[in-house]
Amino acid sequence: MNPAGAFVFIIGYAFDIYIMIVLARFILQMVRADFYNPVSQFIVKVTTPVLKPLRRIIPGFGGIDIASIVLMFTLVLIKILILLLIDYGSLSGLSLLTLSIITVKSAANIVLNFYMFCIFIGIILSWISQGSYNAFSALLHQITEPILAPARKILPPMGGLDLSPMIILILISFIKVLFRLG
Repeated sequence: MNPAGAFVFIIGYAFDIYIMIVLARFILQMVRADFYNPVSQFIVKVTTPVLKPLRRIIPGFGGIDIASIVLMFTLVLIKILILLLIDYGSLSGLSLLTLSIITVKSAANIVLNFYMFCIFIGIILSWISQGSYNAFSALLHQITEPILAPARKILPPMGGLDLSPMIILILISFIKVLFRLG
């Protein structure tokens, strides 16, 4: 039995889920998604209690919600600190530079995983519910379209088959390998 490993697993995934929800809120604002969508409403309700007081301290800038970004990085940092404390018992010997690099790499990995997840789910939903409206798939389309559209210019749909998600998934995987993320 490995109770410490199970505890690390649960803590890591609980943080990752909430971090992805905060990231989704930021991305939904960036792509100007439909905030009347029920999934968007859920994301707003879950993140507002934490973001509202943070926005009083950290205002937005140029249409970018800086408070969401700060919250995401803060949650990633807290997650890393908790997991390091559980694994090693202390934080001695950990420099601020090393902790910053780990935090940025972990946040970048979460962003890339978020987009991979959204693209995979979008692909599966396109096979299952073709032609029908689904609030979740409409939101996924709004999130992924800004990164899939440039890929469609490189490789347009052929015979009804859109290969642009494949290009983006390969590019994301390349970035993850190049920067040793995850």
